[in-house]
Amino acid sequence: MTITFRRLTEADFPLLARWLAEPHVARWWHHETSAEAVRRDFGPAARGEEPSEDLLVLLDGVPAGLVQRSRYADYPEYERELAPIVAVPAGAMSIDYLIGEPGMTGRGLGPRMIAEVIALTWADHPAASCVIVPVVAANRASWRALEKAGLRRAGEGNLEPDNPIDDRWHYVYRVDRPGRGR
Repeated sequence: MTITFRRLTEADFPLLARWLAEPHVARWWHHETSAEAVRRDFGPAARGEEPSEDLLVLLDGVPAGLVQRSRYADYPEYERELAPIVAVPAGAMSIDYLIGEPGMTGRGLGPRMIAEVIALTWADHPAASCVIVPVVAANRASWRALEKAGLRRAGEGNLEPDNPIDDRWHYVYRVDRPGRGR
């Protein structure tokens, strides 16, 4: 099965709203699913008005998930929140991800799409030094997918969770650009 990526467009918003409402996604993303909320929160990136990138994950051409990719330098508030836990070097990037289709979870797609979007990041962003990903410690499936994709735990500490029902305790994972190292 081949994984490809393309920029999320406004035509994808109904699909994204459906995914955000799926219990396995809603538990961790905790996002409003109304058309207005999806348009408000994902529209600026889709239109190129915001520096983050929302990438639709396609499995053999069929939409399967979403990856958000951003530079910490473009979101200094997140960089400041993370800095007490791990060093955030110049060029550091982050990703967030979801598998939208329930039938595609638990099949190894998560680690594959993470590894492939990181490889794509090295090609798309020559100044990217590393990818640093915080994940709430209770989300074992997410941090195990990061480990299987080759990221290593670089720190742990308190960060604001996406879902207010979660504890603030997070694990922070990191992978460096090949050949660059720490």
